[in-house]
Amino acid sequence: MEKLDGKSMDLVKTNIEALKQLFPEVVTEGKIDFEKLKLVLGEEIEKRNERYEFTWHGKTQAMKLAQTPSTGTLRPDKESSKNWDTTENLYIEGDNLEVLKLLQKSYFGKIKMIYIDPPYNTGKDFVYKDDFRDNIKNYKEMTEQTTRANTETNGRFHTDWLNMMYPRLKLAKNLLSDDGVIFISIDDNEESNLSKICDEIFGEDNLVAKIPWQARQSVQNDTDISINHEYILVYAKKRRKEHRRLKESNYQVWHSIKEFACYPLPLDKSKFSNPDNDPRGLWKADPFDAPNIRPNLTYEITNPNTGEKFLPPRGRCWRTDEKTYQKLLEDNRIIFGKNGESRPQLKVFYEEKKEFGSVESTWFDGEKCGTATHGTKELQQLFEGIAFFDTPKPIKLIKKLLQLSTRKGSNEYIMDFFSGSATTAHAVMQLNAEDGGNRKFIMVQFPELTDEKSEAYKAGYKNICEIGKERIRRAGEKIVQETGKTDLDIGFKVFKLDSSNVKTWDPDFENLEQTLFDLQDNIKEDRTKEDLLFEILLKIGLPLTTPIEEIDYNGKTIYNVGFGSVLLCLEDEIDLNIVNEMMKHQSEHMPPKVIFKETGFINDSVKTNAIQTLKKNGITDVRSV
Repeated sequence: MEKLDGKSMDLVKTNIEALKQLFPEVVTEGKIDFEKLKLVLGEEIEKRNERYEFTWHGKTQAMKLAQTPSTGTLRPDKESSKNWDTTENLYIEGDNLEVLKLLQKSYFGKIKMIYIDPPYNTGKDFVYKDDFRDNIKNYKEMTEQTTRANTETNGRFHTDWLNMMYPRLKLAKNLLSDDGVIFISIDDNEESNLSKICDEIFGEDNLVAKIPWQARQSVQNDTDISINHEYILVYAKKRRKEHRRLKESNYQVWHSIKEFACYPLPLDKSKFSNPDNDPRGLWKADPFDAPNIRPNLTYEITNPNTGEKFLPPRGRCWRTDEKTYQKLLEDNRIIFGKNGESRPQLKVFYEEKKEFGSVESTWFDGEKCGTATHGTKELQQLFEGIAFFDTPKPIKLIKKLLQLSTRKGSNEYIMDFFSGSATTAHAVMQLNAEDGGNRKFIMVQFPELTDEKSEAYKAGYKNICEIGKERIRRAGEKIVQETGKTDLDIGFKVFKLDSSNVKTWDPDFENLEQTLFDLQDNIKEDRTKEDLLFEILLKIGLPLTTPIEEIDYNGKTIYNVGFGSVLLCLEDEIDLNIVNEMMKHQSEHMPPKVIFKETGFINDSVKTNAIQTLKKNGITDVRSV
């Protein structure tokens, strides 16, 4: 019987396996031969000592930190959850570095969109202090607020911030699906540094845009120049480059369009009209010239109304060859300005273009996307006039990002691992209500204590997580009340970061003798079977919202996970009757994984017979914890 490994996904091993798949010829006796790898990569190897790179003190450790597996776990908290049995949403309390590690197996390549609003490093932010040796122990110390703000007088002001961000972004990239996108809010303090580490982690070619967002509309008079904008950095997992040719009627008149990770928005019908009563309906005039210089697309066009002759503007060409242009002219698809007196334009019809939508611009103004003031008012409306946060992001802004990165009515995963006031969760529920989607959110937030003098503390919220969870509860109820849609998923399962439930996966090296003695029963005394169940799901790579059926058999609980794909019994005094009962619930489509507690069998003889019984019935994946 194989014993489960108590660690999260081994990213170093995963990367090595990927290299072996790509370049099997560089593997020698199971290891990577870097000299052969250099030969395979040829001219793409940088050999000079002097080269462009971005580095800082601690960068090597930050890279190691992202690759070091976690032995922690996420413990369920049903009491502070909402709609536990039906919801597919998650709210996780804990250090997001460890949480991202723990989610690697279960959510690797499954997240469509990540939005984060990390500390801007203004000198007042709570900045995580990671511990390379034991981050779970470090987290427990941090929850007592032993860390301090990263003040500007700190000699490693930018370095500490970079060391905090780098491993988190490295892990976040793994969670993104191939067509996934990450949006990161930032201001001038660290925008340049953030861009550099994102270029390194995601690749320069995967930069989609740096979006200026008008965070405030009023002018600030106490600065040299009023800074009214922040940035949203947008990176794709893979910024797709394949092309497609779009058709208008029978004419290939549009140049090839690149399919990017961000989707076009719905076409604005108000920009179309039909002043000439064209039977094909609403249309608008687009330029007939395009960027590029191609001889077959460079020719003279005569305005039939005035006789004036036109060539493409300098450095550009026409959108079609001359033969196709003549067909378009005959089909009343070419006009010459509003009064028929200027250069050629192409009539674009709403009905022909609406399925392709329109591309969003990089300028996010406050009217279109809301401002920090709007975000504050939204919180005040939910919490009887109190906002609790200084500059919460507005729902409009996050909804815009969701519309860019997910299809209408989609059911994809959305993550925010600096959840803060939980605007992302609010926006996901709101957009689902508007377009019939079933997007699922995963919020992660460090339970930073609220100041005892703050309005939040006086209102009974002892840490930020309590505010975020309450915001989701209130926002969900408000959306249902306003829309009348009672089938929306407005619930969330709460999990809290903690040390492992299994003693062997979390040894006390300072008191090893006592640890070995305690291993007679390897499950910690203060942990429940349900705690252990969810740790196992994480370690074998199943989502935390996988359907679970509890089967009561003679007072013992059998867990049927994922409709028979995994069967678990974490009880003591396990006998063959329990094993036979478990087999009745296996999936019809594939043999299940079967997992027992290592010390749970009545005796070794029963354990051996159980394994043989399962094998006879075609079940070979049997494990223990």
